[in-house]
Amino acid sequence: MRHQQQQQPLLKKKPAPIVIEEEEDEEVPRMVPYYEQQEEDAEALRSKDWVTEANKQDEEEGYSSDEEQGAAAEEAPALVDLEDMVFAPKKVKEEGPKKMLTDPLRKALTKQNYKLIGTHSAVKMCRWTKSMLRGRGGCYKHTFYGINSHQCMEATPSLACANKCVFCWRHHKNPVGREWRWATDPPDMIVTQALEKHTNMIKEFKGVPGVIPARFAEGMRPAHCALSLVGEPIAYPYINDLCNMLHQRQISSFLVTNAQYPDKIRDMDPVTQLYVSIDAATKDTLQEIDRPLFKDFWERFLASLDELSRKGQRTVYRLTLVKKMNMDEIRDYVGLIARGKPDFIEVKGVTYCGTSNSGDKSGLTMNSVPYHEEVVEFTQMLCEQTAGDYEVASEHAHSCCVLIANKKKFFKEGEDGAEGEWHTWIDYPKFHQLAASGEHFTSKDYMAPTPDWAVMGHESGGFAPYETRHKRQGSKMVPVVGGC
Repeated sequence: MRHQQQQQPLLKKKPAPIVIEEEEDEEVPRMVPYYEQQEEDAEALRSKDWVTEANKQDEEEGYSSDEEQGAAAEEAPALVDLEDMVFAPKKVKEEGPKKMLTDPLRKALTKQNYKLIGTHSAVKMCRWTKSMLRGRGGCYKHTFYGINSHQCMEATPSLACANKCVFCWRHHKNPVGREWRWATDPPDMIVTQALEKHTNMIKEFKGVPGVIPARFAEGMRPAHCALSLVGEPIAYPYINDLCNMLHQRQISSFLVTNAQYPDKIRDMDPVTQLYVSIDAATKDTLQEIDRPLFKDFWERFLASLDELSRKGQRTVYRLTLVKKMNMDEIRDYVGLIARGKPDFIEVKGVTYCGTSNSGDKSGLTMNSVPYHEEVVEFTQMLCEQTAGDYEVASEHAHSCCVLIANKKKFFKEGEDGAEGEWHTWIDYPKFHQLAASGEHFTSKDYMAPTPDWAVMGHESGGFAPYETRHKRQGSKMVPVVGGC
């Protein structure tokens, strides 16, 4: 009987209704429904010194960067070449800040085909870059925003991350860390070497059967940079300089952050598109999925959304859906949308990448991956609770990904009875012109019309009509007419 009384509150709490109660000295800001705001809580978070808070946590835990380096190194392959053990030179103690990349980490990441840059950066070839070089389709960002996947460079200036998400497709081979404590490479070196290593990977496709010569030539001139490869790019101390250097080269920037550095978001110069990962809508679920290093991760998360709402350029929430983990919190997601006011919301089914070597107990299997139809249903239910402010605009069925857009900003009504049209694509030359001007501009100043084939409901499922879909039959890839 006593056990049942203890469980009763949990059963009542499961639906997670959004209730606002008056409480004094509440340490953690409460979630709010779509139609209300907590300006006082937002202002309190905005005034916090996040670096001081992190240092305080370090002192309490007796933290050192060596511990974080060691934790990541333990996950590198345990086998060591006997010759390396016998003939390896004695280690000399380094002076000054330590390097992020240790020898075991370099070996582990190199084995996964990362092209490492300096002491903390990397690039890697995206499979959609290879696909579009062959005319076999682009990634969801091509469908949603009009990037050319064969001209996109996937990179990061910081391999370290403050989370260890259960669905991380990098299998946690990268380092972990709360604050930047490592030796720092200059941004011009990172940009120069990133472009050199990326174009060297493109060169390997010269003469490969199926590669379109015009696409190959274009691929040698990168036009987009997805700063989302691995780690936490925004933690790099010179992230603004790095992004500005990309823009000077007419390369757009798609910057992704895990919403743990609100001060960094606040201080960011305009980028082409700024993402935050929204992996859950409640504190408990976020802790379960992201496994953050910060004790005040929820406060940092909410403060990051507050800072995002003040940005003038394109902002995006990235939701990764995991069945039986974060798909039952729709009302709470609506509250987060009201808080951060993103221009777009990308909703994607989790990608199962096999068993991780990190020793985690995530329990992810193929059964954790939602079908595309389930993702679409989730997005429709989410939009219904936003009072018409957001609607489903596009989909990329092959990636199990759906785009929700702010209708008031990005849908233009037709004149004289004509149909309206979405404007989720980006006018990249216009963005570079605005970024170089130094004047204030907003996301509406560089939007472009979305083609019919990329709009939600089109029979193509977001697959471009000028590409050729291929499917594997036995050991061969054969073309398929239409569809995704």
